Amino acid sequence: MLISLIVPCYNEEESLPILYDALCEVRRSEESDEKVFEFIFVNDGSRDKTADVIRSLAEQDKAVKYVFFSRNFGKEAAMYAGMEKAKGDYVAILDADMQDPPSLIPQMIKDLDSGEYDIVAARRVTRKGEPKIRSFFARAFYKLINRMCDIEIADGARDFRLMRRDVVDSILSLNERQRFSKGIFAWVGFRTKWVEHENVERAAGETKWSFWKLFRYAIDGIVAFTTAPLRLATYMGFFFALLGFIYLVYYFIRAIILQIYNEVPGYPSLLCFLLFIGGLILMCLGILGEYIGRIYIESKARPIYIASEESKD
Repeated sequence: MLISLIVPCYNEEESLPILYDALCEVRRSEESDEKVFEFIFVNDGSRDKTADVIRSLAEQDKAVKYVFFSRNFGKEAAMYAGMEKAKGDYVAILDADMQDPPSLIPQMIKDLDSGEYDIVAARRVTRKGEPKIRSFFARAFYKLINRMCDIEIADGARDFRLMRRDVVDSILSLNERQRFSKGIFAWVGFRTKWVEHENVERAAGETKWSFWKLFRYAIDGIVAFTTAPLRLATYMGFFFALLGFIYLVYYFIRAIILQIYNEVPGYPSLLCFLLFIGGLILMCLGILGEYIGRIYIESKARPIYIASEESKD
């Protein structure tokens, strides 16, 4: 049995040696005549010496494979590339910063070997060490997307998971360009066991996920897996059209029947009303534009990534 461990990397020259040692420890504890490991590092256009570190590891360890991107295509593309290159019967994805504890892999393997599950995924139960405002918005995102979508994405779910080959093949069959893997993992289904763990600090370096990047990622996830924002725009349009009609009837009765007229023109209130409605219209157009933009990107059918260098199998 071959077990593939995929590691997306972006500017992780400091973390990679630490991670590699941890993966080797897992290999020593699990590898046998029946179980063999391969490590697949996907360099997502790093600007530091990540590529040199990976090449060095590949020279000293035949189990190390790699894919180098021609530029930064993002973690989603890196995970997809790793799954494409992986040949294992079991395939795992974990981050290079050690926030996905490699020490959980032996238990994950044991759970898959039991035959009761197709996926064993990690879920952090605390956000200790994370800024409070970021934690608040993260929890709010999971609540929001789960109310909007037909699928359920567990709060605290990580990309860190071990999957059977048929699960990986199912994920690879979804070759959409705008990818949101947490949603894809939930959408394909299969029997999943969650392994809970405490939040772990980075082993080295700094996080590559700014608040703005996480916000954009959240928008991508919502747009990719639900049309609820379009429906919400429709509801708001209907509501304010109805409100405008009621407002018209009110003033018709007031002016024609009761013959009560405004002595003051009321330009400020009219201006505020127009600005409010105009803002709603622009917001609805923006929501519509998000979906049209993704249709445009998908219609061009560009590759998810471009590899500049790959290890020989």
